[in-house]
Amino acid sequence: MKLKDLEIFVVAPPAPGWGGRYWIFPKITTDTGIVGYGECYASTVGPKAMRAVIEDVFERHMQGETPENIELMYRRVYSSGFTQRPDPTVMGAFAGLEIACWDILGKARNRPVWALLGGKMNERIRSYTYLYPQPGEDAAEFWVNADMTAQAAARYVEMGFTAVKFDPAGPYTMRGGHEPAMSDITRSVEFCRKIREAVGDKADLLFGTHGQFTTPGAIRLGRELEPYSPLWYEEPIPPDNLLEFAEVARHVRIPLATGERLTTKAEFGTLLRAGGVKILQPALGRLGGIWEAKKLSAIAEIFNAEMAPHLYCGPVEWAANVHLSTSIPNLLIAETIETGGEFHLRLIKHSIRWEDGYIIPPEGPGLGIEFDEDLARAHPFTGAGLHLQMQEAPCDYRHGNRFEGGAPATNPGKG
Repeated sequence: MKLKDLEIFVVAPPAPGWGGRYWIFPKITTDTGIVGYGECYASTVGPKAMRAVIEDVFERHMQGETPENIELMYRRVYSSGFTQRPDPTVMGAFAGLEIACWDILGKARNRPVWALLGGKMNERIRSYTYLYPQPGEDAAEFWVNADMTAQAAARYVEMGFTAVKFDPAGPYTMRGGHEPAMSDITRSVEFCRKIREAVGDKADLLFGTHGQFTTPGAIRLGRELEPYSPLWYEEPIPPDNLLEFAEVARHVRIPLATGERLTTKAEFGTLLRAGGVKILQPALGRLGGIWEAKKLSAIAEIFNAEMAPHLYCGPVEWAANVHLSTSIPNLLIAETIETGGEFHLRLIKHSIRWEDGYIIPPEGPGLGIEFDEDLARAHPFTGAGLHLQMQEAPCDYRHGNRFEGGAPATNPGKG
């Protein structure tokens, strides 16, 4: 059985667009007719250029190879161009292709991917979601309104969630770390206080940031959040400052989590050796795929660290996360888009179930999903924006910061 043909779907989720402007799904077909689907979580270049990268990686390093040789193909790609170092674009391309290989291998053996990764360690997977506005609510107001988010938190906990995430701490700028505005600190404390009051001890608070603070700025903010006992303080400093996470951890009594923007086990290894981060959040569509994540989970065990796979894209990476999570002993929790995401679930024909706060691992062969190609083709991305983008303007200390949540304000297909 050899890898033969490649097709790539670039899909724009309809409004409200939870999961980003577009999702990239490679489809690989073998010479025996078995089809596998993957997902690339990489957006350093636009979809047209990313499509070319995926095609080049496949044709150069994978086409004609058996899908079993994942380690060999990984080393080819990791070493391409005399590099042997993390490259988010190239490894993101390979990640989606690698996930498709696992889907093929499971289908060829009529077994779910988790069975090929060591079996079922977890019968069900604890999940969390961001807090999202309901249809008809003012989304722009929701992201900065503690009363609205507290109501949302209570609603999600009533649904069965035991952890909810929110990120009220100010803009994500391209300028690197900044000191938080005092108004951002005040708002962050208000969010924690009101959400804690709304959920009591029924749910963990996951305080999200996206690398926007300097080391002292992260410490200032983190200390103010301590009375509300968040389960984690996520990526408080830029992801390229790996050694500085340990400095934040020395001064803040909230567990640090990070990893959605890191590529390969090498970057995570630096974090673990430096100390300070014990919750790892790999995005499998950027990390290098399922096998790299399985290796990372084993490395994390040595450091008494836990895994919390990240998800802000489409349902195929979600499926990959579920299979990894099913197979590892040091799972903390896995991200979902609400209870799976309305369009996400439609795109895989509701082939993964969420019940009372938990994801139920699929039993079908491969990833256990049924990808709807017709629906994917009916929602092509035609815009010019990237999957997610950072703000160019600096933090506004004079007038305060109002900022968007994860979904773009523009029409996702036109953004």
